Parts: sequence; structure tokens; C-alpha cells
Amino acid sequence: MPLSTTKQPCSCSASWMRAPRCSPIWAATARFEVRSMQYGLIGEKLGHSYSAILHALLADYAYELCPMPPEAVDGFMREAAFQGINVTIPYKKVVVPYLQEVGETARRIGSVNTVVKRPDGTLFGDNTDAYGFARMAESIGVDFRGQKVLVLGSGGTSLTACDVVRQAGGTPVVVSRSGNVTYADLPAHTDATYLINTTPVGMYPGVHAAPVDLSTLPNLKGVLDVIYNPLRTQLLEQAAQLGIPCTGGLRMLVYQAVRACELFTGQPVAPERAQAAEAALRAKSMNLVLIGMPGCGKTTIGQELAALTGREAVDTDQLIADEAGMSIPEIFEKEGEAGFRAREKEIIHREALVGGRILITGGGAIKDAQNRAVLRMNGYVAQLTRPLEQLATGGRPLSAGGLEAVEKLYRERAPLYAACADAVFSNETTPAQCAEAIREGFDEALRA
Repeated sequence: MPLSTTKQPCSCSASWMRAPRCSPIWAATARFEVRSMQYGLIGEKLGHSYSAILHALLADYAYELCPMPPEAVDGFMREAAFQGINVTIPYKKVVVPYLQEVGETARRIGSVNTVVKRPDGTLFGDNTDAYGFARMAESIGVDFRGQKVLVLGSGGTSLTACDVVRQAGGTPVVVSRSGNVTYADLPAHTDATYLINTTPVGMYPGVHAAPVDLSTLPNLKGVLDVIYNPLRTQLLEQAAQLGIPCTGGLRMLVYQAVRACELFTGQPVAPERAQAAEAALRAKSMNLVLIGMPGCGKTTIGQELAALTGREAVDTDQLIADEAGMSIPEIFEKEGEAGFRAREKEIIHREALVGGRILITGGGAIKDAQNRAVLRMNGYVAQLTRPLEQLATGGRPLSAGGLEAVEKLYRERAPLYAACADAVFSNETTPAQCAEAIREGFDEALRA
């Protein structure tokens, strides 16, 4: 899915490219100090940006986050005391009039996310989001040629997705709440073969929402969601359950930065370095989640994994007991299983979306469908198994009653464990051997 890199002289005939006049109000009231930097990111709010981390992984230059108010952009761009910058919301169109040259991709899309100062002092801008999106689509074998593609949302990322689809020979159909095609019109578009979500529906913290029900679109052969927090949105989870190839937005995030880095330095980023950067970012976001029957060894294996990986181990049962000021059997005695499950759900939903840790869950955590969903959103879920007769039962209220009770519990939960797990590991070797096998599976998932 090649993208054009043709560069065109900047023409100010288009209204979105006309330079604004320097505001006298800015000179009198601005508190933002224009300062020099080598490379960095400008935007209004950058608190959750991964850009500094990404560029440190991809290259060896200094890269700064530079949040600024709207009234500061004019002075910053006129001073141009930088070698190169990335640009994010809400300035992707605002910076264009200050550029002497605009790349063809940015010209088509109508916005810029990368600006480079050339040796002669002129500024060149382009849009690398399109390259990142194309790499994201390529990762699941998407071929837009001759295909009808539903693009949910009408903002800047929608424009990028539509451009990539058109350049590849596809036909994008933009779906929005108030555009020419609305969500109510989707029954007329069941022949669509790809769906792209560019809306924030499903993004943290509103993770239990999805923009559409994929079961109403029977001809889909690919689903792309530009959201990368969580890694697996509810939309992607449904796609996976329906057997539809799907991918989230982390790869787009990484490869737009790869292309920006190449524009900054004039040198290609080695594929191995780009892949390592993506794996590192995925590792930062992804938990290693342990599920399985009570007494199968999750706590022991979790501690082994913490020592092996350097990650913090978080035991949800221990958190429940600590916050309740009671042991698990005491909670069951005073509040019943329903009271315990309510506490468990609150803690799982709080802890599962933090990322970068070992999450040790209770044996019954998977009984709740929302628990299963949230554990998978930012998690590699490893199910531990052990012969039922070897399961420890002390201090476990629902395992009391001997082997017969344990077998009954397993029959009830086995399908739920299977639905939640990414992989299954037998805990019949030593804890160290079991932990090593899980770590290897986790590392492979990070590189996927």
C-alpha cells in the first residue's frame, strides 16, 4: 500500500493555508516563552503522550514535549527555533500557513503532523499518520482495492483513513452521527468488507462501549480500530470472537513516529529498531494476567514471574482482603459470594487497565463477563492448570467439600477460562519452569 511522498511548493490560495496576522493581543498578554529545542511535540494537552518514549526508542536525538496554549503558536512557528517537530491536536491545520512547502499526502488530507526545518531555514511539513495507518492495515493483510470501507467518525483521523483507502483503490464511506451517512443507515451498507473506527468510542476510561455491533455486518473481512488504550477494545474483541482479522492503533502510533523520525534525520529507521520500539511500547501497556482454578498455584507462579521479569505482581484477592480489612473467608461469611464478587469486580476494573504488571486473579474472577473483557483489553491472559486432586483447598470457601465439589466447580468454570485465556500452561513442573514457559509466551505476544 505505497503512499506518495511527492513534495509540492506551498500555495496560499487555499483558505486553510493562509498565514494569520500576528495578533497584537498575543504580544501584550502571552506568557508562553518561545524557546529553542532540537526535536519535540507541540499540542495543547500532552499529558498522556507516548511521543518522547517512542522517539527515544527510535533515534538518538533530544525530543521534548512542549504543551502550549493556542495564542502561543504564532510566535513559536514564526521563531521556528527547532530542527523538527511533531504536531498534534488542535494544531495540525493551524501550523500549515507557516510552511514554505507541504508534502502531497498532507496536502490531500489537509493537515500536518510533522514539520522539518531545512538547512536554508524553510519549513517543510507532511502527514505521517497516513503511513502509520497503512502499516497498521498491512499488518493484518488488508487490501482495500475495489472494496467498500466503512469509516466511523468524521474527524482528522477519519480524513487520514479515507485518504489511505482511496490511494489503495478502495471506496470509503464515512459514517457519523450527523453526516450524509449516519449509524441509522448502516443496514444499507451490509456489503461493506472493511470497517475502520476513528471515533473515541471504546477508549479508556469508557472501555465497555463499542461504536457498532459487528454481527450486523456479515461481509466484513477486516476491522481496524485506531484506539491504542486499551490495546484490545470491545470492538476488536467482538471481531476476534467472530473470526474477523483485526488490529488496534498501536502500530499506527509507532509507524507514524518511524516516518517522522526518518523525515527528521534523513535516514531510514532499521526495521529491527522499529519492531523493538513497538514491542517495548506494547510491554509498557500490557499486563501478564494469571487465571485458573483456586489452588492451582497462581500466587506462587506470579511471584516467580515478578522476579523473572522485574514487573510488579498484583494479587487481586490480597487487595480485596487488605481493603476490606477481612480475610476472604470472613468476607464470604459476612457478605456472601455476591458481596465478595462486587469487591472483586471493582478492583479488577481498577487494576487491569493500569498496564505493565503481573496480575494474579482469584479463581472465580472470570465468572463475570465484564471482568473477562477488561482482563483481556490490556492483558496477555495465561491460564494455569493442575490436576484437580492436586489443587490446594485451604482458605478457599468455594473449594470446600472435597474433590467432588472441586470437580463441580471446574465443570462450571472451564468454558469461562477457555473463553478468557490467550494460552494455557500446565503447573506440574517446578514453579521456575512454569514461569519461564509463561514468560516465553508473553514475549512472543509482545512481538506479534
